[in-house]
Amino acid sequence: MTTTTSTPAADKPDATMTHGAVTAGATVADDYSPDIQFDAHEVDAPPEGLFNYEAIARAFEGGLSALTDEHVEFYREYGYLAVNDVFTPQEIQTALDGLLFLINGGRPDFRGVQFEAKARKMLDTIPLEKRQDYVRKLIGYVEFDERLKGMCWHPALIDMVTRLIGEAPEMFANQALLKPPLIGREKPWHQDHAYFNLPIGTPIVGCWIALDEATPENGCMHVVPGSHQQGPVVHFKRRDWQICDDQVQVGKIAAVPLRPGGVLFFDGLTHHGTPPTTSRHRRRALQFHYYPASVAKITAEERLRSASQSARRCCQVVADGRGLSFWGGRRMPKPWPPEA
Repeated sequence: MTTTTSTPAADKPDATMTHGAVTAGATVADDYSPDIQFDAHEVDAPPEGLFNYEAIARAFEGGLSALTDEHVEFYREYGYLAVNDVFTPQEIQTALDGLLFLINGGRPDFRGVQFEAKARKMLDTIPLEKRQDYVRKLIGYVEFDERLKGMCWHPALIDMVTRLIGEAPEMFANQALLKPPLIGREKPWHQDHAYFNLPIGTPIVGCWIALDEATPENGCMHVVPGSHQQGPVVHFKRRDWQICDDQVQVGKIAAVPLRPGGVLFFDGLTHHGTPPTTSRHRRRALQFHYYPASVAKITAEERLRSASQSARRCCQVVADGRGLSFWGGRRMPKPWPPEA
């Protein structure tokens, strides 16, 4: 197998990206307008068992106001924190209205909609009211719809992110991740920090907001608890920019189902991914990433150099006949699942 061992450039771009260009990880079909983007990764199903989970991660109830310092410590130890009832049904519906507004062309100057590759041959026959069921993601939308911008800077959400980061946050990236019924593909295992031009060691908090009920069947998030403590891992260009399949910690995976309005907070180094959907039910989510406002961004070249140096310092090189990968050498977390 020929494998590229650098880290990804811009699949999860800066929030200030220009929307006049084609999004990285997307292609433009010859017979469609340049504004129409499709997922570039039209691939087969992932290897069998790659998303088999050992446990269901329990989401804490009662919203953000019920969280204590113990919950913050849980996040630091295991690299994630799932919380239900963060947003009200009305707030979730408002966010959905904003997404549909953009998907249906409400802002002609917004070009951040990316369709599933499987929609390439049929998009011009899909009625407008069904178009959302062929969309894979939206990127960089917060300046194009005030409803979605309000979700990104929701005071309660920002207060919690501040607690997790330890200082005032700045937004790095904003996406909407849609898993269309029956055709939504896998997002392979990865670490988000691998995509971001920020110094190694920068605390990054991802916020994955469920707009529908998220279940294992329709592609809810899957995480490896505690994997953030193992440091950065080299990502390979295979079905996507990803952690090599044989380095996925099968046997330690937790699925993270959420009700609409629930949020998964997760560390930028936590190994995570989503399986392809087998459901007829939609699975739509907003995702925001934050980092400390005091941290200066770096260039892509600096990121690649820093990641390589960090991997050599804290990881051992493993040769498995299918390319080189770096495996973490930091301490392992406490046993998981934690005792109730």
